[in-house]
Amino acid sequence: MDNPRLEFGSVPVRVAAKVYGRDPSWVRAGIISGWLPIGQATRNGVPVTGMKQMNSKYGRINYYISPKLLYEQTGFEWRGEK
Repeated sequence: MDNPRLEFGSVPVRVAAKVYGRDPSWVRAGIISGWLPIGQATRNGVPVTGMKQMNSKYGRINYYISPKLLYEQTGFEWRGEK
């Protein structure tokens, strides 16, 4: 039981941005465009897959970043915020 366990839930965009050493908008654009396969962007339960859909007049976009996928890409272990 000494092995660290990943927390359940999404990794915040700002944490993923810090891991990559980039701006949070870079992470958001990467998820929506598909070239950063660490999560999914949705609006009202519908996936957002194009940059034209990023317009705020359509409503808020929610981002889910998988702790497992982020770990597989970077080696960063998300343990939740304390």
